[in-house]
Amino acid sequence: MFAAARYSLGGIRRLWGETAFRHEVLAFVLIMGLFGLSGAPLWGYVGATLLFLLTVSIEALNTAVEEITDHASPDYSDMARHAKDLGSFAVFCLLLANGIWAAFVLATLWLSLAE
Repeated sequence: MFAAARYSLGGIRRLWGETAFRHEVLAFVLIMGLFGLSGAPLWGYVGATLLFLLTVSIEALNTAVEEITDHASPDYSDMARHAKDLGSFAVFCLLLANGIWAAFVLATLWLSLAE
């Protein structure tokens, strides 16, 4: 259990070195702040948190794919480019899901206020 925690902390440290990950953390903090200012319900926070954790996990896997790809194929190759593009697309899909969720929660709040 301690070894697993140590490996996870190493993964978090490595992921923090990725600019994209730091941007994702900042976006999550901003969404939580916006939810707080808007009076979002608990289900909005839970959904956003679950999507953020899923995004973090896919970002970690994408970074792992990039690390392995760079090691296995230091020279340009179409296969390496495809692997990196697919990982990037997976992260993009989750970022889109996060944005749609945040917009849905906020729209639900604003529409209920308009009534």
